Amino acid sequence: NLSRANLSGADLSRANLSRANLSGANLSGADLSGVNLFGADLSGVNLFGADLSRANLSGADLSGANLSRANLSGANLSRANLSGADLSWTDLSKANLSKANLSRADLSGADLSRADLSGANLSGANLFGANLSGADLSGVNLSRANLSRANLSGANLSGFLLVGDRPIFQIGPIGSRCDYLTGYLTDNGVMIRTGCFFGTMDEFKDKLSETHGTNIHGAEYRAAIELIRVHAELWTPKE
Repeated sequence: NLSRANLSGADLSRANLSRANLSGANLSGADLSGVNLFGADLSGVNLFGADLSRANLSGADLSGANLSRANLSGANLSRANLSGADLSWTDLSKANLSKANLSRADLSGADLSRADLSGANLSGANLFGANLSGADLSGVNLSRANLSRANLSGANLSGFLLVGDRPIFQIGPIGSRCDYLTGYLTDNGVMIRTGCFFGTMDEFKDKLSETHGTNIHGAEYRAAIELIRVHAELWTPKE
């Protein structure tokens, strides 16, 4: 049990700390490169500026942790809990974050280039100025996320590449589910996501007519779709 331990600056590279309890510990500036922290409890831990490159953090609990300016390049964070964590200016390039929980996490200025974020939960996350170029965003939940000034060039969305300077346009909460409707500008046209639906604008309109007809929710969705259409017309790169 290493909870609340002071390990600032320690060299723990390539150590096996699988399922260890490090909650509340101070590991700022520590060398944890290549370490095995599978399923470990790292909730509330201070990892400011730590080296976690190529570390295995799969299934770890990092909720509320301070990972600001840490090096997590190439790390495995699949299914990790990073809710509410501080990942500002963190290097997450080529990291595996598939199905990770990043809800309400601070990722401002973070480098997520070529990271695998497939199926991740980024609801309410702050991605201001983050670099998501070439990242895999297939199946990602971006509801209420702040994407201001984020670099999304070449990001992959379920097999489609995002294009343009403003490739994501989000409206909500709206509709019967009081959820967010998101339009994506891709190399194959505009794609729409809301709830479990993901498809083209025409497919969404057909689904809309089938589900809501001309009721109040249908009218609200149609107004939102028109706004997304205008956004796409203005911001899709001209060939």
